[in-house]
Amino acid sequence: MRIQYFQPLSRGIERMKKDLFKPFDLGKWFVIGFTAFLAGFGEMRSSGIPNSGFRRRSNIGVEDVLYFPRKAWEWLAGHPGWAMLICIGLCLLFVIGLIFAWLSSRGKFMFLDNVVRSQAKVSESWREYKREGNSFFLWSFALGLIVLATIIAYVTYCFMSFQALYEKTGSSQALLFPAILAGAGFIAIAILGNFFSVLLRDFIVPIMYRDRISTIEAIQKFSVLFSSYFIYFLGYALFLLALWVAVTMSVVVIGCATCCIGFIILMIPYINAVVLLPITYAIRAFSLEFLEQFGPGYDIFPKPELNPPDGQTLAV
Repeated sequence: MRIQYFQPLSRGIERMKKDLFKPFDLGKWFVIGFTAFLAGFGEMRSSGIPNSGFRRRSNIGVEDVLYFPRKAWEWLAGHPGWAMLICIGLCLLFVIGLIFAWLSSRGKFMFLDNVVRSQAKVSESWREYKREGNSFFLWSFALGLIVLATIIAYVTYCFMSFQALYEKTGSSQALLFPAILAGAGFIAIAILGNFFSVLLRDFIVPIMYRDRISTIEAIQKFSVLFSSYFIYFLGYALFLLALWVAVTMSVVVIGCATCCIGFIILMIPYINAVVLLPITYAIRAFSLEFLEQFGPGYDIFPKPELNPPDGQTLAV
């Protein structure tokens, strides 16, 4: 079995051109863009614009950083009113995050259905894949909790270790190498969490969609494939990362070339999804084309039937 990357991407781009530009239908763009907007709810990131204020506060010392959690806790204990308001705010953010994650889970199946069937529908897919979307939400939420708990535990351990080392040596230089190791560990956790997120979104969701099965059943089916072809899926993740780096660089160039007008437009979430629809559409189709290389049991796109003999015709 020969697994390729550029050919599935090429086929995904051709599907995107055919479905979005032949013919061009602005109404179709806005409908499919809405489902892409929903699908990306759980993957929104900040703009990444650096805050110049950090450069002006260069007088922050090592002790200010090391003992910040302890000081923050003492301040909250001394200000119960503010502590209550902060807890309420965090609870509201948690609820909003749950709603966004649920909408994103449902939206992933809606967007996938539009890509597979070359259509522009919302309500039909919302109702059709309700069970699969809710099942995926529970599992993606569980994964998010695991990643969050791991990060909190890791950061807590790092702070406690750094404090103990600093109190023992009294030197900030002794923290340099452990801080580098801690940063590398944090990056490793983030990469691992994103890798599993990519597998869920790009392969588990299509398997659930194809076979109309629950998340755990799809994971069981995919795990057999993943264990046999781990290196190819790792290559897929790296290839996808390179694609998004190229896309990001292109967006930056275009935004600068338009005197930042492009950046302002892309800051509007729904408009962002519509403008970048060719990219997200092609990458969604690419993931499906990549998965189909592993055999007919993973075919997602409907296959046209061959014309039968004797002049008979079959519906495609």
